Amino acid sequence: MCNSCYIQVKVINKRASGQAFEVILTPTSPDVKDFPMSPLRKKETSLDEIQKKLEAAEERRKSQQAEVLKNLAEKREHEKEVIQKAIEESCNFSKMAQENSTKRWRQTKRTAAHKWQL
Repeated sequence: MCNSCYIQVKVINKRASGQAFEVILTPTSPDVKDFPMSPLRKKETSLDEIQKKLEAAEERRKSQQAEVLKNLAEKREHEKEVIQKAIEESCNFSKMAQENSTKRWRQTKRTAAHKWQL
């Protein structure tokens, strides 16, 4: 290496897996400009890759939609069960009220008949 060079270290990205640095060697003369960081190179995406990504997105959308429909169906089924139970309880209450009313009426009738006999 040259003795008259200045070493500059720039942190590119801090990641959980490690760190990346860019080391820039510049001469000590004032007329030389700093070199910019090397540009990130983008990978060319092919038509097949784009098609695969679109298909994967469509599958995710369909999966999400199926999950939403499944949840709605479960919710509606639960609502039906709750309504059915409420109807049954209402019918049972009506039956019990009718039976109690009939029982009281008979009891009152017996009591009145017993009083007339005395």
